[in-house]
Amino acid sequence: MRGVLDLSIDVFQLDELQVKLGYTFKDPEYLITALSHSSYTNERSHMEHSNERFEFLGDSLLGMMIAELIFHKKPEMAEGKMTKLRADLVCESNLAALALELDLGSYILLGRGELVGGKRDRPSLLADAFEAILAAIYLDGGYEPLKLFIEKTFVAMINKPVPRFVDYKTQLQEFIQLKPGQKIVYILINEQGPDHNKHFTTELYINGKPISTGTGRSKKTAEQEAAKAALEILSK
Repeated sequence: MRGVLDLSIDVFQLDELQVKLGYTFKDPEYLITALSHSSYTNERSHMEHSNERFEFLGDSLLGMMIAELIFHKKPEMAEGKMTKLRADLVCESNLAALALELDLGSYILLGRGELVGGKRDRPSLLADAFEAILAAIYLDGGYEPLKLFIEKTFVAMINKPVPRFVDYKTQLQEFIQLKPGQKIVYILINEQGPDHNKHFTTELYINGKPISTGTGRSKKTAEQEAAKAALEILSK
C-alpha cells in the first residue's frame, strides 16, 4: 500500500488489536488507514486517506459475504427472512456491538476535536471502523482471510438473537443526573485469559459506594454491563 506510515502510532496497540482480530497484517498500513478517522487525517498533511473509502468497500464486502453465509447455513430459509436476517446482522447497532467487544474504540485514531468530545464509543464511529477493518483484511490478504473472519464473527448469530449496541453508560449518567451531586466511577477489578480471549470485570461505584459489577471481552463491554446492572438495581 502506498503512503507514509504514521510513526506516532503505538506498535504495541497494533499488535494487540491484530491478536484480537485473529489476523496478522502483512502491510500494517492497511490497518492504520482503517483506524484513521477523517478528523485525524485532516490534522496530518502526510496522510493521504482516512478510513472512509475503506468503510465503503467493507460495507459492500460484508453484505455479500453475509448473504453467502446465510445462503449456505440456512438452506430452509425463505428469501424474505434471509433478507431480514442479513439486514439485522449488518445494521449499525450490531456492528457497533461487535466493535465494542473488540474494544475497537480504544484503537481508532481521532483528531483533537473528536477526542475532546469523548466520542470514541459513538455507535456510528464504531460501526464505520468495523467495516473499514473488514476492507483492510481483504486488501491485505484477499477473499479467504476475510471470509474466515466473517464466518468466525457472525455464524453463531444466525441461530441466536443479534446483539445490538445499547449505551447503558449514557443512560445511567442521565438517570443519576436527576439527583444533583452524583458521581459514577468504573474500576477494573479483574482481567483473565490469553490476549486473544481476555475477560474483564469492572465494578461500578456511585458516590464511593459499590453498586454493581459487569464482565465482558473488553473493558468497555464490562463497563457497559456494569452500567446495565446498575440501572436495573436503581430502577427497582
